Amino acid sequence: MPGRLDRKDLAKYPFLKEAQEWVSGRTGSLPDFLSSNYGRIAARHAVERIQEAMEGGRPPAPGPERLDPDREVYAYAIARVLASCTRDRLLMDRLARYEAERASRYLADELPEKHALVAEGVGMPAEAGDLPVVQYVELASHLKDDCWRLVNREVEEGRVTLAEGDLSDLTGERIRVLLLSQLPLPVPPAICELLSPLTAEITAAHQQYLLREFGSVKEGAFPPCIRALTLAITSGANLSHSGRFALTAFLHNIGMNPLQIMELFARAPDFDAGKTQYQVEHISGRSGTEYTAPSCATMRTHGICTGRDSLCTRVSHPLSYYRARKRMGKPGTDSPDGAPDQPAGPGHGGDKGQDGEQVGSARVPGKSQGKHEQESDKDEQACRSGEDIQ
Repeated sequence: MPGRLDRKDLAKYPFLKEAQEWVSGRTGSLPDFLSSNYGRIAARHAVERIQEAMEGGRPPAPGPERLDPDREVYAYAIARVLASCTRDRLLMDRLARYEAERASRYLADELPEKHALVAEGVGMPAEAGDLPVVQYVELASHLKDDCWRLVNREVEEGRVTLAEGDLSDLTGERIRVLLLSQLPLPVPPAICELLSPLTAEITAAHQQYLLREFGSVKEGAFPPCIRALTLAITSGANLSHSGRFALTAFLHNIGMNPLQIMELFARAPDFDAGKTQYQVEHISGRSGTEYTAPSCATMRTHGICTGRDSLCTRVSHPLSYYRARKRMGKPGTDSPDGAPDQPAGPGHGGDKGQDGEQVGSARVPGKSQGKHEQESDKDEQACRSGEDIQ
């Protein structure tokens, strides 16, 4: 019905305020709900939702007639609680990306009136027109195609003019950014303890996915920027703070343990064992949180994106490059053939989410582009964000 969201709509867009209010008014206390038969069923669906997000596939978007509103909204809510209990920023990023892609698939088929309601519900304009520069940059900075760059847009009086079709992409990205900003939720320890069997299951699934996806560390698959940083430090050069952070986080993310990383930094002229150990272990998560490698956009901002090759133009994160190059089974264009593999450290490896984010102890490879994936538009001239390399 135009101008209103019904229960089927809440199942499609469970992140909207109306859906969350509907849930809070029906469940009572969370421990009681989770202990009920229906609560256990909903929790199981939440685990499945997280596992789908973890695998990075295309989210299912069944027709509205096949949606169970109660199940969908409850599963979404519990999935956010589970992700928060893991303290894993990567998992939160993957879940936000998954929900944004799922919502975008539904939005593509909505009538303009319904599309407007959802857009306004996440703080976007109801119809294409323009956006404040600050809001546009926040969203478009994660989209890859050059058409999203501010220099290629029409800007007037501090507002960016939107072309036809831009609003859908930007709304999807707004959903991702908004959902990620809400995580982790302040979940009481008692609730996390109650859910610990499910979070343990999720962590185990992370590890299995990691083993299938990465295996040993392949130096020949490093992106040009990481190869340049590695060459610099092994040649005795001092790296900037941003370079040290990027290199340490990347090596940790793909599976090198702290000792292996410290051995690399030991070649630097200003090597200090105590400081290096503290910094490496801090980034690697000894305190219970860890950090993800910076995205390509952040690397460019800090001036450490160098030697771009053809594959670089198809990815938006060094870890996406690494995974793609490793799947190709060949080293990078300017790296020596036959670079030795290194065994991944226990429980390590994986493609992280947002650059500089803290992530929990459970780690899973994931897409690190700053956008939910979209199907290729048939019109190749259209301004679309494109897909990152898987």
